[in-house]
Amino acid sequence: MAIASIANRMSVHLPEPHGKQVLFIDSQAKRKVIRAGRRSGKTVGIAIYAVEKFLQGKRVLYATPTSEQVDRFWKTVTQAMAEPIDNKIIYKNETEHIIELLGTEQRIRAKTAWNSDTLRGDYADELILDEYQLMDEDAWGVVGAPMLLDNNGNATFIYTPPSLHSRSVSKARDPQHAAKLFKRAQQDKTGRWATFHFTSMDNPYISEEALDEITGDMTALAFRQEIMAEDVDEAPGALWKRENIDKYRVISAPPLDRIVVAIDPSTTSTGDEAGIIVAGKAGEDFYPLADESLQGSPLAWAQAAITAYHKYKADCIVAEVNQGGEMVGITLSTIPEGRNIRFVTVSASRGKQTRAEPVAAIYEQGRGHHVGTFNALEDELCLWVPGDASPNRMDALVWAAYELGLGGGGWLLA
Repeated sequence: MAIASIANRMSVHLPEPHGKQVLFIDSQAKRKVIRAGRRSGKTVGIAIYAVEKFLQGKRVLYATPTSEQVDRFWKTVTQAMAEPIDNKIIYKNETEHIIELLGTEQRIRAKTAWNSDTLRGDYADELILDEYQLMDEDAWGVVGAPMLLDNNGNATFIYTPPSLHSRSVSKARDPQHAAKLFKRAQQDKTGRWATFHFTSMDNPYISEEALDEITGDMTALAFRQEIMAEDVDEAPGALWKRENIDKYRVISAPPLDRIVVAIDPSTTSTGDEAGIIVAGKAGEDFYPLADESLQGSPLAWAQAAITAYHKYKADCIVAEVNQGGEMVGITLSTIPEGRNIRFVTVSASRGKQTRAEPVAAIYEQGRGHHVGTFNALEDELCLWVPGDASPNRMDALVWAAYELGLGGGGWLLA
């Protein structure tokens, strides 16, 4: 049976796409990058696209980081095709999230790609990577692109510019990787790539109550990113500027007077990452050497800090006592390699903005030199606005500067 005949033999009931969805559904570009706000209809729109491609005889693979996101796509697809599914014209496997015409290669499959390796072993005519900003870049560059080779397939990337809060649950090594892909696609002159942008407000079906629900607690910056779908890599009012970081970046550090490892701990394995920054000083210049931050248990980040301490030949590990410093010391002491390490706690005597300003000033004065590129750390520095909750990498960087004697006042040895 020709798969396109399904549309004639049984009704397929797709939602009516709104105007912004129509643009990418009808696009003939081989590579599409969609930047859209929360609840803007991007997932429903791409579900419509997936069903249409399936009805044209295509093999569609949809991937997104979490099972909850898969469920939203899957619900739209299965509701649209309920009649041919119920009449056994199309096979559905609810566990594997597969719809297919038996005996053929044509199907829709939805799966999670929190780990890019879960995409291996498959191929597609249409590959859709949703919430791409949260995925490991390897989901496309290493795993996704090769699976399109046999059939010269198409790829669609969908993302919402991530706020600092949502970045904490990302697998991406570079939090800006989706934004950079969008920018490169905009510069394409061949027609192979196309970009699409729409906001939460562009969805005519969204209720004002629903929109208020997700925007009420947002900062102005998060609103721009997650509702207006703007790629922002530097917040107005941020203490750190990318221009200063880039201008004084170095490939290698000179001989250093001291090196320390600073920890801003996470107290749970499911919470924010623990900030672990290695930094040194040469005279009055500050050299961040490594970002070893990770999400994991206290034992995991304590072991990472100890490993960094030995690797960089640091003279101490430092943590702020009011943010779990005592717990850090106890955790370090439970690891044999950590028992003989010099551990220093500091206690803040001023607010976060007051503590951060002298460290940001080091960069303004040309004395802050990142030894290499630290994408996640630099994002935190340039997107944090005083008054917002401070991210862990930034806090660890500040503690490192203070322990090295480069942060001015605002701290006490505990």
